[in-house]
Amino acid sequence: MTAAGAHVQGTPVQVPLPDGRRLHSRVRNGPRQDGPTVVFEAGAGAGGSSWGLVQPAVAPHARAVVYDRSGLGRSAPDPAGRTLARMADDLGALLDHFGPGPYVLVGHSAGGPLVRLAAAREPGRVAGLVLVDPTDEAAAVLFGRGFRRMERTALRLGLALAALGLLRPLFRRQLALLPQDVRQDMAREGFTTGVLRTQRRQARTYLDELAAWRDAPPDTGGIPITVVSGGLPGDGMNAAVRAAANASHARRAGLTPGGRHVIAERSGHYVPLTEPGTVVREIVALLPG
Repeated sequence: MTAAGAHVQGTPVQVPLPDGRRLHSRVRNGPRQDGPTVVFEAGAGAGGSSWGLVQPAVAPHARAVVYDRSGLGRSAPDPAGRTLARMADDLGALLDHFGPGPYVLVGHSAGGPLVRLAAAREPGRVAGLVLVDPTDEAAAVLFGRGFRRMERTALRLGLALAALGLLRPLFRRQLALLPQDVRQDMAREGFTTGVLRTQRRQARTYLDELAAWRDAPPDTGGIPITVVSGGLPGDGMNAAVRAAANASHARRAGLTPGGRHVIAERSGHYVPLTEPGTVVREIVALLPG
């Protein structure tokens, strides 16, 4: 429940970064002032609004924080680039701002590697990772010429559609699932040319950096990891890509003692929108007592 007039994703907080940039976040406080905090990392072109069904449902159990990466949503672009390392730097600074933890980090899609990297850098403050249909370097299909060509084409098309105001209608089904205030935020901020330019900047190095992880992945040690896979093709993933993705997810979960691999049977890629309850359940299961 939220007070009348309050935003379902909570209070806006501008998080300062060492170079003067600020990240726009929203915070829902948990039941205990000294309890754990859950921080959500969105997919490649998404902001904090993409967690509009999950974050509010986590808030009765723990403080829950969503944010927009630089160049997305209400966070200004980053002139220094959008490498994995740079984005993980920003996430680490955001965690510093909200205290020592313990944290459960939740990453969807391209956000999965980001939370893994942030956790590997400071594992002592991370109590668990929930990776929701994550990009994973174990999926060889990501590194073929066909996938890269498809990505470049999709980004060019997306930029053209955003410039014409035609990108948002393609996502009307997903938008309809969100609470009204979150839906309005995403409709206003999530389909601009600026978002597509940021996404394109991320894509310049993302797959090459991820490919390097095949030989030297971030070491998350014994941090508990749960991986939630979509069970259905669609959302840009054909049956073969879905099978490869889910095999990589099973491998990721299996590398950690006690790791869990969960299938969201009714979902494609957008599990936080189509089966938010599954994601909430797995987050709550990792919260420290």
